[in-house]
Amino acid sequence: MAVMTHAMQKGSNVPLDTAAVRAVLRWTPGPGVPDVDASALLLGPSGRVRSDEDFVFYNQPRHPSGLVRRLPKKRDSEGLTDTVEADLAALDVSVDRVVIAASSDGGTFRSVSDLRILLYDAAGAEREPLALFDVTAETGEETAVICGELYRRGDGWKFRAVGQGYPTGLVGLATDFGISVDEDAAEASGDRDDQDLQGGAQAASGGSSDSDLTVVHTPVPPQPALPPQPAVPPMPDRAPAYGYPQQPVNAPAPAYGYPQPVTAPEQNPAPEFRMPPMGPQFVRS
Repeated sequence: MAVMTHAMQKGSNVPLDTAAVRAVLRWTPGPGVPDVDASALLLGPSGRVRSDEDFVFYNQPRHPSGLVRRLPKKRDSEGLTDTVEADLAALDVSVDRVVIAASSDGGTFRSVSDLRILLYDAAGAEREPLALFDVTAETGEETAVICGELYRRGDGWKFRAVGQGYPTGLVGLATDFGISVDEDAAEASGDRDDQDLQGGAQAASGGSSDSDLTVVHTPVPPQPALPPQPAVPPMPDRAPAYGYPQQPVNAPAPAYGYPQPVTAPEQNPAPEFRMPPMGPQFVRS
């Protein structure tokens, strides 16, 4: 039976009768045309990611579950493609939406021609798409755009054409959805090459992305030793002034601007204390 392609308008949606989909971004390359990268964010009911692992992009091409993955770029007769696959039926129930986004490298989407997203049944042959949506720049200054989203509706899934642009690029888009981004690494995101076209075998083979995703731990600098402080006479009992709480009797005075704790049963941090990670770095190796 022939499949009828739904040509979608911005804001429209279409039900999906397939358990797995392949979202293909296609555009026309050329001189002065920035490269385009596909990415996906797995969102919970709150509209935010559950952790930084819910971000699938060029430095983390495979979700830990293996159910959402970015495939190598391809060149065909109609242009360049970058693809994200998602096994919707197998996703954890805590995943409410899968956002499919595009980001540009080397320019804005004003210079990207014929950008569109095509949705295919990942379980079948790639013949006619289930849906297609022509993505156009709203202001011309966008460097990232949400092309569409896959979202739960009852026991099934639907696809919505979105087309919302971000002038802050992939970093700004990811941050809006709760991803922790290291700003220094984000500044280096423009330094990359066409390795996806030349050798994307690692992503295609499902290799680990640990070498691509760098987690930054910020060390705590040691504080300089403070000189001995003179003994402080006891403070007289008195009422708080103008609503500001007073120091307790016999409390030591703050030293050089560092406030002291009222009680300090344990000066050292607990042995299980760890500095939190700063999130994925946008550095292309």
